Amino acid sequence: MTTSEQGTETPGAEAAPTANAMRRALRRARDGVALDTAEAAVLLRARGADLAGLTASAARVRDAGLEAAGRPGVITYSRKVFIPLTRLCRDTCHYCTFVTVPGKLRRAGEGMFLSPDEVLDIARRGAALGCKEALFTLGDRPEDRWPEARAWLEAHGYDDTLAYVRAMAIRVLEETGLLPHLNPGVLSWTDLQRLKPVAPSMGMMLETTATRLWSEPGGPHHGSPDKEPAVRLRVLEDAGRSNVPFTTGVLIGIGETYEERAESLFALRRTARAYQGIQEVIVQNFRAKPGTAMRAMPDAELEELAAAIAVARHILGPSARIQAPPNLADAEYALLIGAGIDDWGGVSPLTPDHVNPERPWPQIDELAARTADAGFELRERLTVYPEFIRRGEPWLDPRLLPHVTALADPETGLAREDARPSGLPWQEPDEQFTATGRTDLHRTIDTEGRTTDRREDFDAVYGDWEALREAAAPGMAPSRIDADVRSALATAADDPTRLTDAEALALLHADGPALDALCSVADDLRRSVVGDEVTYIVTRNINFTNVCYTGCRFCAFAQRRTDADAYTLSLEQVADRAAQAWDVGAVEVCMQGGIHPDLPGTAYFDIARAVKERVPGMHVHAFSPMEVVNGASRTGMPVREWLTAAKEAGLDSVPGTAAEILDDEVRWVLTKGKLPAATWVEVIGTAHELGIRSSSTMMYGHVDQPRHWLGHLRLLAGMQRQALEKGALGFTEFVTLPFIHTNAPVYLAGIARPGPTVRDNRAVTAMARLLLHPYITNIQTSWVKLGAEGAAEMLRSGANDLGGTLMEETISRMAGSSYGSYRSVRDLTAIAEAAGRPARPRTTTYGEVPEERQAAAAASDGHLPELLPVLGD
Repeated sequence: MTTSEQGTETPGAEAAPTANAMRRALRRARDGVALDTAEAAVLLRARGADLAGLTASAARVRDAGLEAAGRPGVITYSRKVFIPLTRLCRDTCHYCTFVTVPGKLRRAGEGMFLSPDEVLDIARRGAALGCKEALFTLGDRPEDRWPEARAWLEAHGYDDTLAYVRAMAIRVLEETGLLPHLNPGVLSWTDLQRLKPVAPSMGMMLETTATRLWSEPGGPHHGSPDKEPAVRLRVLEDAGRSNVPFTTGVLIGIGETYEERAESLFALRRTARAYQGIQEVIVQNFRAKPGTAMRAMPDAELEELAAAIAVARHILGPSARIQAPPNLADAEYALLIGAGIDDWGGVSPLTPDHVNPERPWPQIDELAARTADAGFELRERLTVYPEFIRRGEPWLDPRLLPHVTALADPETGLAREDARPSGLPWQEPDEQFTATGRTDLHRTIDTEGRTTDRREDFDAVYGDWEALREAAAPGMAPSRIDADVRSALATAADDPTRLTDAEALALLHADGPALDALCSVADDLRRSVVGDEVTYIVTRNINFTNVCYTGCRFCAFAQRRTDADAYTLSLEQVADRAAQAWDVGAVEVCMQGGIHPDLPGTAYFDIARAVKERVPGMHVHAFSPMEVVNGASRTGMPVREWLTAAKEAGLDSVPGTAAEILDDEVRWVLTKGKLPAATWVEVIGTAHELGIRSSSTMMYGHVDQPRHWLGHLRLLAGMQRQALEKGALGFTEFVTLPFIHTNAPVYLAGIARPGPTVRDNRAVTAMARLLLHPYITNIQTSWVKLGAEGAAEMLRSGANDLGGTLMEETISRMAGSSYGSYRSVRDLTAIAEAAGRPARPRTTTYGEVPEERQAAAAASDGHLPELLPVLGD
């Protein structure tokens, strides 16, 4: 790409902007008015005097941001070593010289990957020179393309490249004290959970949102599966959801138009705004390299780079950290500082820039002098920016905190320049199961209530509420449809398995007499499949902690560790509560908790084992799919291996919670950091294959629509059909969970509806019976959320199960449910009688309850005596 002073020769032969358009855009930028894409595209072509005006206003924005950050007049950099873990890649970017092929590595006498000794040698030499960052750079999943890479990993005991990345990051932390910054390419949500405990920050360049550069033959990214813009944007979003401080950026001059360049910057702004997880944005200029398909492509000129930096500053705002690599600047440092950067990125006194090897790093003393010439002080930072160090949890894993604290200035969050890294253990925090906080919440929630209706970090922890309002708007008022309900009812009555999606949607919208008829059809099916008995289980809920930083916007249970209502139980308390439940006739404990940052991945095994050791006969129904993924990620174990270990420790079945709505369109409004729908399906499917049964659930009535309910129910039915075909028993039941809105953050922010209507509850219950037939035969209604009368109505609408006595129920009560924390056996029997039906106790898997357990439950009426103490409360 070449540009004249007025930028008339541009990618795609774009017409030059008029002088009026440039003046207007410059004025709006100068006045701080929000730019649109067209105006940004105009400004990207500013040159000469226009560029001087643009950069001057951008510099003022930058300076205001540095003042607000508490470091006015400071440009930062990170002293690093570059660890090229492997130069193999499954992608074929047409400008890249970093990537090579196995044959060339063999001829050069090099391995497919750096060996552990080679990695540690680089890191140790860097530490000796005062480096504090170990930048791991590598190709995307080379084992998917190169058998040699797969063979190397298998020979060295690693399942995949990311397993090796994780292992080497831990070695670097423990043996050198350098802080890993990981650039392994495209990562899934699960990958991010896996790597977050071993790296304070990660990164991946967005490069561009111009899909045509990936999809069209001859484009720079054609033939590279990991360079699809939608895939890369998803990584940025998942990193934000996962609270990973993330570095990204744009690569200018690879064939994109100015408008496409502007669109890329706006895409970064949207992600930064929604998740607040982008710690820096790199604006990098393309440099043609010999031996590549793009060797004849003109370099992006430095004035073009300056314009891109200035426009990025205006779009991203004063709080953004914007970087330009100094080794690609041809010593025009003042130009880039004047355009609005506030960071030079990583600079190494030891290793070359392996991505741009022809461009050596400047000497740090020279960089400091040239920065000073422009009126700024050069200060060293860590790989994780000061803002994220100050935020603390959940942005820094507790296992990394000692390593970061050892190198960070406690006042500024920048690097202590006199600090020399030294290896520190990478380990779980001590005393993970010390009882802390409001451990009597299970009792006092009914008498004293919650301390406040929301967390103190309400405005920050859940992401950007305004962006969420825009995303949630379509679900605020469920749309109605016109359809032939009468015909759909006839199909449902004849054979519900023949219901089309259109017919099912018509029935989900049914009201009045049509709804009454629908519930009657569902109730008739219930009677023919499971009979008239209403089942219930004598169980106790044990929520072992409510400390959680996942950021679920529907959850009023989660607390920070410093909040007044926060608590964590000790293992002894968990076991005591299980024993108390056994004494009053329980056959099950249901155990779930928040994603506490201090609890190791093996904590779940300890919890299950503690219950089994105290009460061997108790069924342990525990750990949602989110907890399973958390445990697997923290231990570095595959989900299958982790579930196998949990089963050996005493886990009998898992709750199918954390499902909410299994559609990411809805999930990413409801939650910031919870697992995607596909991961939920993977975890539950794996559990079923291992013989671990689960319930299934759906929380509805918030920002969802009936079409989402339909998709959710169809998905569950398909999962159960597949499980049965494989010889697994799969789901035990389906549980309807009406959204409790009162204290839910997403409702308090004015985004969600105030829960489902009575009509919604009846339609969901009835359609669950019909759409899950014949695969899931038990449909449970929730007295906790609906009360006795509401539950009885659902029993007349297709449900056959009332769930459990619970003994303690904190999650719904914290959300604002007014129906108490437990129900006695007599209470549950009365609900069944109100529906005109008999009741009987059951086990978790709907079997017969032993007579001894029935007698114990009858003697106590299935609930704890009011004055029964809980040790340590």
